[in-house]
Amino acid sequence: MTSFAEPHAPLVARSVVLDQDTASSLLDLLPDRGPLCWLRRGEGIVGWGEAASIRTAGADRFADADAWWTTLTGRAVVRDEVNRPGSGLVAFGSFAFADAPGESMLVVPEVVVGRRGGVTWLTTVSRGGLDVEGHLAPVEPVRAPSGIVFADGALDGERWMSVVADAVARIGRGDLEKVVLARDLLATADDDVDVRWPLQRLAEDYPMCWTFHVEGLFGATPEMLVRRERGLVTSRVLAGTIRRTGDDEHDLALAAALARSSKDLEEHEYAVRSVADALGPYCSSFNVPESPFVLHLPNVMHLATDVAGVVDDARPVSSLRLAEALHPSAAVGGTPTEVAVALIEAIEGMDRGRYAGPVGWMDAAGDGEWGIALRSGLIEGRTVRLFAGCGIVGASDPEAELAETQAKFVPVRDAVSPSA
Repeated sequence: MTSFAEPHAPLVARSVVLDQDTASSLLDLLPDRGPLCWLRRGEGIVGWGEAASIRTAGADRFADADAWWTTLTGRAVVRDEVNRPGSGLVAFGSFAFADAPGESMLVVPEVVVGRRGGVTWLTTVSRGGLDVEGHLAPVEPVRAPSGIVFADGALDGERWMSVVADAVARIGRGDLEKVVLARDLLATADDDVDVRWPLQRLAEDYPMCWTFHVEGLFGATPEMLVRRERGLVTSRVLAGTIRRTGDDEHDLALAAALARSSKDLEEHEYAVRSVADALGPYCSSFNVPESPFVLHLPNVMHLATDVAGVVDDARPVSSLRLAEALHPSAAVGGTPTEVAVALIEAIEGMDRGRYAGPVGWMDAAGDGEWGIALRSGLIEGRTVRLFAGCGIVGASDPEAELAETQAKFVPVRDAVSPSA
């Protein structure tokens, strides 16, 4: 089912440059109702209000949203005095992992504030004029959560390890090569959780990641599914993980071990291959590095590969449709994809919703950035569902995979706590 919320008249969008001192952090501008966020290293875009939206589901969710966006932008009047990625008319989006269940959406904010390369700008979207003072009015103080209590989600640790063991046995029989299995953790507070609190914590603690929020789903993802910017397409692939200890010398040794690990290199190769195969048909040229590098994050280290290509002019395609082509990659689904996704549905034991689906933004030209909704949580009133997953291959050990999920819970678990 698809539903729309948009004005009868064409949208009018205008972007203007603001004083760089408008806010030390773009997050400081967000109200507590309906905030939207996509930030990394202090740059990106935040928004609020709703000028138009689409909510859709099912196998055609990407195509429906892309067609709606094409029609909407084709009618819009855009005055962009900034001309930066993220200026002009933009929509924030979050898409379900599976065809069912799960709702997906694109949301066009009434107000967007962006920052990139030393330039800060304001975009307003409406049928009226530009009122800078009104749009940047003081916001309510951010509320810290209180009384947070954590509990198991759909499966406790023991039951989840048995699911991993089942998957390893199926891989050993040759049913598939890899499957990504996830689990959830529940956090319950005394009162409704203000998403701005975890967003601020994540942006401060994980500046190398993309901090995001769209309709309750928030997180700090280290994985860029796809970026399209003026003809250049890039994708960051992460697969293969080891937990950091906090001892720099020991962590360097662990990083070297990760780079030599046959199990992790095998998992990573599957993920890189799936991305290259998906993007190849849309690119006139393509570059895949021969070996991965180790990405160091505060809590874990990953094997990482940055894949790059140039969009084929004969086959123009939006960043959202590129995200559709890539989803689900081996990094969040498995190999072969159809077999792995079917196994996830059969044995994982929980509804992923929008976890591990594409999340990001897109502009009127189809350029945009789409990450994978990892290291994430879903706020529903005073309850937060935290998510974490692991790539399972033939050499996987259930206890080690459980420990990996516990390490991956750390960013969001700390972020929703009153203090860490």
